[in-house]
Amino acid sequence: MKNSRWIKVAMFVACLVPLARLGWKALHDGLGANPIQVITFSTGTWTLVLLLATLSITPLRRLTGQLWLIQFRRMIGLFAFFYACLHFTTYIWLDKFFDLHEVVKDVGKRPFITAGFTAFVLLIPLAVTSTRGMIVRLGGKNWQRLHRLVYVSALAGVVHYIWLVKKDERVPAIFACVLGVLVLYRVIAWAVQRGSKHDVVRRTVWKHQPDTISE
Repeated sequence: MKNSRWIKVAMFVACLVPLARLGWKALHDGLGANPIQVITFSTGTWTLVLLLATLSITPLRRLTGQLWLIQFRRMIGLFAFFYACLHFTTYIWLDKFFDLHEVVKDVGKRPFITAGFTAFVLLIPLAVTSTRGMIVRLGGKNWQRLHRLVYVSALAGVVHYIWLVKKDERVPAIFACVLGVLVLYRVIAWAVQRGSKHDVVRRTVWKHQPDTISE
C-alpha cells in the first residue's frame, strides 16, 4: 500500500496521544485528588486497548483481505508493552516507592496484583523477541509458539482489571467480550485449517489407494 508509511506515522502519533494527554493534565493540575490512581488506570486501560488491537490485526487482515495491516502489528504491540511498563512503573515507583519487599508481598497476597504482574511478565519475552533478527534466530514456528503467550497475557490483564474494579464493571466486561471474540475466532480458524489439512490428506490417500474390489 502506497500510503502505508503515512498511516504508520499517524498511528505512531495516535499511540502517543494518551501519554501526551496525561502530561497535559499533570501540567495543568487536571489529575484530580488522586493523581496516582488516574495515571495507573489510564496506562493500564491503554495497555489493554493496544494489546487487543494487536490481537485484532490478524482477524481483520484475513476477513478484509487487507494484507498490509500486518505491518502495524509489531508497532502496536510494542506500544502496548510501553504502556504496560508505564503502568508497572507507576505502581512500583509512585505507589510502593521501590520497596521490593512490599511489591513481593502484594503480588503474593492480592490476586488482582498477581494477575497484573503475570500479564506484565509475559509481555517481556514477546517485546524482546519482536525483532526480525529474533524471528530468524528462533525460527518461525518457535517464534509463533512463543508469541501465543500474548493471549495468556491479555487474559491475565482482563482478569486483573475485573478483580480491580469493585463497582462499575462495564469497561472490563467490554474488554472480556472483545478478548472472548478474538479467542473464539482463533479457535474456529484453527479448527477450519486443521479440517482442511485432514481433507487434503484423505483425498491424497484415496487417490493413491489401490483398487482392492474384486469381481
